[in-house]
Amino acid sequence: MNQLVTPYKNQTTSKKEQVASMFNNIAPKYDFLNQLLSLGIHKGWRKKAIQLLQPQKPKKILDIATGTADFAIEALKLNPDSITGVDISEGMLKIGQGKVNKLGLQNKISLKLGDSENLPFSDNSFDAITVGFGVRNFENLEKGIADVYRVLNTNGMLAILEFSKPQHFPVKQLYHFYFRYVTPFIGKVFSRDNSAYTYLPASVNAFPAGEEFIKVLCKAGFKETKAIPLTFGIASIYIARK
Repeated sequence: MNQLVTPYKNQTTSKKEQVASMFNNIAPKYDFLNQLLSLGIHKGWRKKAIQLLQPQKPKKILDIATGTADFAIEALKLNPDSITGVDISEGMLKIGQGKVNKLGLQNKISLKLGDSENLPFSDNSFDAITVGFGVRNFENLEKGIADVYRVLNTNGMLAILEFSKPQHFPVKQLYHFYFRYVTPFIGKVFSRDNSAYTYLPASVNAFPAGEEFIKVLCKAGFKETKAIPLTFGIASIYIARK
């Protein structure tokens, strides 16, 4: 199981509280830094994840750890009746709601404050669920995945986009250097939170990626699980069905 890594080592509050606080702190610069640090590649990853859900033709979609709502907005390409986004950070949701309002999508996308490990929804509520770069922030990964399973409809599909750990030279070495030194430096320069972009590589390193995460999905009851590596293994899309 993944090692518990928290954003602020000198605090005694729970990981969940620390993650919420961290994202509240970096929310104003989050989209800018996301674009800068990923060189825009994350947009293509997100599109790929949504394309994989097209055969499902979901009418009700849940986007967990929705953040600034980019995944929820991308999911509109699936032509659903409604999309619900949940996140534990009020700061991130405020930015996301601003995007939704600006695009006039209030009738399609609803954003709510919510805990991904105790989702405020009934069993079997959604046809598809997406999670973009959020599962590694769960305080209890197995509990969070179990609750995702609970609210997903029978035969519903789950698409998770998350960072991975490249295994081959030279990508492995370049990735390690970039995440270990470049990412924290850029984050420190542009963000109000010095710890946030040190936590990022630490949380990725602690996350049980690939086959280890597939085992977590299977333990929760998911079937037809598949891990799809992206961009030399920098990230992966995990697809599963209830």
